[in-house]
Amino acid sequence: MVYAGGAVQTGARAGDRRPRCQGETQRGGGGIIVKARTLGSAVLAFFLSVGGVWAAESNWPMQPMDPELENLPSLQNGFKLYVNYCIGCHSLQYQRYQRTADDLGIPHEVALENLVFTDQKIGDLMTSAMDPEKAKQWFGAPPPDLTMVTRVRSPEWLFNYLKTFYLDDTRPFGVNNGVFANVGMPNVLMHLQGVQELQCDAGEETCTNLVVRAGTGSLSEEEFDTALFDLTNFLHYVAEPDRLTRQRLGVWVLLFLAVLFVVTNLLAREYQKEVKH
Repeated sequence: MVYAGGAVQTGARAGDRRPRCQGETQRGGGGIIVKARTLGSAVLAFFLSVGGVWAAESNWPMQPMDPELENLPSLQNGFKLYVNYCIGCHSLQYQRYQRTADDLGIPHEVALENLVFTDQKIGDLMTSAMDPEKAKQWFGAPPPDLTMVTRVRSPEWLFNYLKTFYLDDTRPFGVNNGVFANVGMPNVLMHLQGVQELQCDAGEETCTNLVVRAGTGSLSEEEFDTALFDLTNFLHYVAEPDRLTRQRLGVWVLLFLAVLFVVTNLLAREYQKEVKH
């Protein structure tokens, strides 16, 4: 939903989008000197270990997804998709309707009429109406809050997770997932994407060939990718609503620190001249 020129427009778009040594210490001079090699090796080992953790999450080939937080039509459509398909189970308990509407340029009355389906007010948190106890009975565990999902995982992970549901009669909800094996969640976007199947050749050990049955989805593959992009883009915004502000301020802070470094360096030289004399 895009609000522009006093009207509500559904499914508007802006552009074509497509869719991570050993060292030693020496004692001397009254202190402990850590060799640069040790520090560098430790830093390298840390980043390699972090990369290994992320890589170990899934062996599924990931389709790239680069968020566009300045793309308001995408964020607005993602907001619409979330309240229509996700908020029935998954809360955004750290985000308010009012803040979201203000950031995305949606008037409060338009948001209340089109995006709030309960008796909640514009200033309320975006919580699910589902009873946690009943949810535990139905799903085995309450559906998680998704406010921080793209920070805990990544936008790319979420995009590919939502795209790789496929039929699996052995699972409780009749579907499995390529990115998150043995998932305990139904494919709520199936009627948009269509019925997707995993097709493997005989004797193939690793299979990633997903095929959508023709005519089973209301959207084409490109349209569905765009919808997933918008939904993931919205959740990336929700994870840190001030991200763009932080990035803009960060540039000025770095410039200020650079100028301050020059000034303090010149001042230090003047002090050194006085000390020498």
